[in-house]
Amino acid sequence: MSRATTLKALAASLAACGVLSACSVPAITEAPGKAAPAIPSAWPAGQGQQAVQAAWWQAFGDPLLDRWVGLAAERNNDVLAAMSRVDEARANLELAGSATLPQASATAPLSAGRSLGARGLTHTRSIQPGLQASWEIDLWNRLGQLRNAADLRLQATQADRDAVSLAVAATTAQAYITLRSLQAQLTAAQSTVRSREDAVRLADDQVRVGYISQLQQSQALAELQSVQQAVEQLSLALERQSLSLLQLAGGTGDEAAQALMRDTLGQGGFDAVALPAVPSAGMPSALLERRPDIARAQLQLAASDSNLAAQRAAFLPQVTLSASVGSLLINALDYHPATVWSVGGSILAPLFSGGRLQGQFDAASAQRDQAAYAYRGAVIKAFADVEGALLSAQRLQAQWEHASQREAVLERTLGFAKDRYEAGYASYLEELDAQRNLYAVQQDVIKLREAQLQNAVTLYQALGGGWQKPAALQKAQVS
Repeated sequence: MSRATTLKALAASLAACGVLSACSVPAITEAPGKAAPAIPSAWPAGQGQQAVQAAWWQAFGDPLLDRWVGLAAERNNDVLAAMSRVDEARANLELAGSATLPQASATAPLSAGRSLGARGLTHTRSIQPGLQASWEIDLWNRLGQLRNAADLRLQATQADRDAVSLAVAATTAQAYITLRSLQAQLTAAQSTVRSREDAVRLADDQVRVGYISQLQQSQALAELQSVQQAVEQLSLALERQSLSLLQLAGGTGDEAAQALMRDTLGQGGFDAVALPAVPSAGMPSALLERRPDIARAQLQLAASDSNLAAQRAAFLPQVTLSASVGSLLINALDYHPATVWSVGGSILAPLFSGGRLQGQFDAASAQRDQAAYAYRGAVIKAFADVEGALLSAQRLQAQWEHASQREAVLERTLGFAKDRYEAGYASYLEELDAQRNLYAVQQDVIKLREAQLQNAVTLYQALGGGWQKPAALQKAQVS
């Protein structure tokens, strides 16, 4: 058969198989309409004008905070694991790309045997070194779709790495703020202990001379024990928070983290952490381009679309070309080997698979729908995060202002109570009550400032932490 005749036969076979297979190829449906996320038209009032910068934690003006975030970015286990997932996805992309290229291999089959012939026993030895090559022609872009899906998954893991890095930076900043808040609460409690100790000594002296009753003395002692208990509680909380912060930056055995913790406990304080101005949230629609978790969900959805297209192409015929060339050496032909070669092609047209192909297609379709809902969920959560943080910024500021004003009032109240007690117009219990109220509001002021700082970190994270979708990701479109 001539080469032209062979090609005509191959084309005819392909056409026949294509007609038979095309009858059973399913159609790709669109993602469910319910998976389309609703985008708000505007944010709640209260946002500022300054855009979020990539190094957003520097807005708090604390060099030690900058060092903690930088150390966590280098040594945090979640960040390192996310980077490893990127390497895995890159290798999977190379694997998917290799399927579209010709495959070649070297062979060297060797055999030896003995048989009985007309001349008696004969020994035969043969070796056939050669090369084999095959190539699947991607007529329906099945392999191309699989490679595109792998490429999109690589980009999704890169966006996931950025989302993990942002989450770790935010968690580290919040852990540092909590540490500083506990230090401030502990300092206030220790100062109150010293004041209560002075009050107990004074009460002991006054009981001995009969100036006050033992009831007032016992009340003063009870107040002292209460604050001393709070000191122990805060000390334990501070130690645990130190361990949590160390864990985020590499673990308690990491020398760099331990050195930074010593610097943190030995210098600075809560006042060194400034409350940044509320940043600009921009238009709600712009958030879709500024959150790495949304980009990850978008890319995973696009990858599922490509995988679905590849599963549909599996219903169509697959054409593979193959060729081999080599030499055949048998006994006396050692120095005069015979050249052997072959060229051919094959067509695999699925006609009956017992529902396997349809099941794979249906599973891919369901996975695409799940990815669409996951994208919708990521968008809904993103808008809720921003709206909640913007509203909290306003309410927390108002609460802090009221608590600060109440603290100033109670400081004056304590002064009045001391004056009344020393002048004999009131009992010592009135002064104790004023001390108790002042201590409580001092703790509230610190905790409210901590809540404000924590909410600022939450808002920076909700706005994407200054992340911008890379140009390579702009090509991924949501179906």
